[in-house]
Parts: sequence; structure tokens; C-alpha cells
Amino acid sequence: MRASEKVTAKEWAAVKLLALDFDGVMTDNRVLVDQDGKEAVLCHRGDGMGVGLLKKEGVGVIVISMEPNPVVSARCRKLKIDCIQNCDKKLKALQQVAAARGLKPREIAFVGNDINDLECLRWVGLPVAVADAEPEVLEAAAYVTKRPGGFGAVREVAERILRAG
Repeated sequence: MRASEKVTAKEWAAVKLLALDFDGVMTDNRVLVDQDGKEAVLCHRGDGMGVGLLKKEGVGVIVISMEPNPVVSARCRKLKIDCIQNCDKKLKALQQVAAARGLKPREIAFVGNDINDLECLRWVGLPVAVADAEPEVLEAAAYVTKRPGGFGAVREVAERILRAG
């Protein structure tokens, strides 16, 4: 059975919070660096639409990222979602958010792509990996997106949640 076939509609419908890594999930994991060292990334507008649709239906969305670059918070401000960045203890941060919102792990989906996401993926009720995630992440996921990070993977997850609800 493929990972994408393991998740039931009931599990998708239970999601009250979608937690996302940033680099490699909301971006294609590449960074543009100009001659002055300023960094920029590319994000998919469809992902932004998916985030907006989730929020409209009352599903919370948060980004938890190790990346210190202000581009993370800038994108989150534009999407009007919470952001915890420069975070080297992602699981602790996610657990604090869950406690503050009165959520159980089974009510949380986490989307990741790299080994620093594994603790969160193993803790939440619905662990999701983007299509181009690292092998260990793919193995830990209950659902693997068809789309790679930065190319609509977040929208794909949002649509799954919305269809099930």
C-alpha cells in the first residue's frame, strides 16, 4: 500500500491545524542569492490560495521553520498565518502551539521534507511529506503529495482536508 492510500477521509477531516515547514515545502528548496548576499525564494500562488481556503473554513495554519531569513515571516505575513522561525526545536514549538490551542496530535497535520521535520512528523496524527522529500521523511509519512515542494504541494494537502470536512 502506498503512503497516500493510508489516510482515511476521517483522518483528513480531523485536522484542525496544518503545520508546515517552509523551505522545501512552501518553496522548491532553492534559494536565490544576489551579489550582496540578499536571499529570495519562490513560492507557489496556489499554495497561498489553499492556505486562504483552509483559514476560511476555520482550519489553522502555521509555519515552523529553522530558517532565520526574514523571507519566511514576510510570506507568512502576506498569507496572514502564524510563523515560528529560526526554530531549532520544532517539535517543542509545535507541542506548545498544540497545548495553547487545546489540540491533540491527531488533530494536527504536519508537512515536511527533510530530516529536521522527522520529530514533528512522528508526533502528529497526520504526517505528510512532499513528493521530493528525503527518503527518511517519505518513509515516516502517512501521505506523500503528488506535487513537489514549492509547486502546489500545500494546495494539494489543503484540498484533501477541505474535501474530507
